[in-house]
Amino acid sequence: MAIERTLSIIKPDATKKNLLGKIIARFEEEGLTIAGVRKVWLSQQEAEGFYAVHKARPFFGELVEFMTSGPCVVMCLEGEDAIARNREIMGATNPADAAEGTLRKLYADSIGENAVHGSDSAENAAIEVAYFFRSTELF
Repeated sequence: MAIERTLSIIKPDATKKNLLGKIIARFEEEGLTIAGVRKVWLSQQEAEGFYAVHKARPFFGELVEFMTSGPCVVMCLEGEDAIARNREIMGATNPADAAEGTLRKLYADSIGENAVHGSDSAENAAIEVAYFFRSTELF
């Protein structure tokens, strides 16, 4: 297995519910290391840029509005198969379909307000990590 880096975002809904500690602890308990972390409140321009891949989709406007509604915590997670592990820990995008014990099953309210984000591929992980962190900010 390869050591990888991936982006994880604790979204505004989870931040508003004071779930930061529980979510971060879960990643660490599952063997992922935090290589970088920041609390940010995304501007509309930042959210639109980050989610530009979804610009043509009908939910884009709602997604941007949600992601700018409060602070988020962005993290670069590192570990063996970090991308797949992060996605497994998060669970399915729709919390109704998420496996028991996953972050989305435990903490998400809906498919739109689903508590966390994680990169879906090595290519996207590199792009997403670079969107939020300079290489000198990662340890």
